[in-house]
Amino acid sequence: MSDGERFSGIEAFVSTARHGSFTAAGDELGMSPSGVAKAVTRLEARVGLKLLHRTTRRLTLTPEGEAYLSTCRGIISQLDDVEAGLSPKDTAPQGRVRIELPAAFGRRHILSSLLAMAVEYPRLDLTVSFSERTVDLVEEQFDLAVRIGALASDYNLVARRLGTQRLVICATPDYVARHGRIESPQDILQQDCITGPRRGPKVPWLLKGKDGKPMRLEVEPRHEFSDGEAMLQAGLAGCGIMQMPTWLVGQAIAEGLLVSLLDDHAGEEMPIHAVWPKSHYVQPKVRAIVDRLTSLAQMPGSGFLP
Repeated sequence: MSDGERFSGIEAFVSTARHGSFTAAGDELGMSPSGVAKAVTRLEARVGLKLLHRTTRRLTLTPEGEAYLSTCRGIISQLDDVEAGLSPKDTAPQGRVRIELPAAFGRRHILSSLLAMAVEYPRLDLTVSFSERTVDLVEEQFDLAVRIGALASDYNLVARRLGTQRLVICATPDYVARHGRIESPQDILQQDCITGPRRGPKVPWLLKGKDGKPMRLEVEPRHEFSDGEAMLQAGLAGCGIMQMPTWLVGQAIAEGLLVSLLDDHAGEEMPIHAVWPKSHYVQPKVRAIVDRLTSLAQMPGSGFLP
């Protein structure tokens, strides 16, 4: 079997799985539906596995087909990346780039720049995911992520520092009137705390000690939310106190909807990085986005502090 026949079967299988139809796959690949079906059948015979369930109504993947599809997609993506990496450096970024962003920060401060790039570069395709978890970029096949907070040691990743975010402790004036002024960090432990999802019994808040050095205070949340926007809504509703970045609560504080608390102990900062899997070369599409984020971080009002 020639290499061309071998990879033709893989392309036919991936396209069929994507569209759920031999006809649609044929349209994409410039083949007849019967030609696509035969290519997939030959592939199944070669690997000794049934990859697709065929009925008169639809095509569905078998469990073996799902596993094989994931591998094939990874191989095709890697091949695309190698070809892109070998192209001239001034070539416009192209291909699909998979990006993981922190939910609230990503939507408020990064998404619009990515959308502008998609318009600027018609062959640049985006897959953008928003969450507050730390994904395994290699395992989950992401090209790039933006992470807030100290980075764990990971020799498989490359990082570029974009800036920082500054934290503040705050609550509504009504909440403070009902529960009393907070005079020390230990008073926080008696309050209704609003936090993001916990990864253990308690959630660490980053504060400054009397000597100005960083300190961690373990709080037990009353209310937990999956992202900063929901936390902000809970805080504005008077549900408790929260530790939030200034880019998210600054306007509410300026308008008097929230008041900052423990200013002598708040103000700790968290770094913001762009991270991507280590490779012998930086893919042009990844390099272009990292460069755009670096420029964005230097703009006033971007949400990135120096």
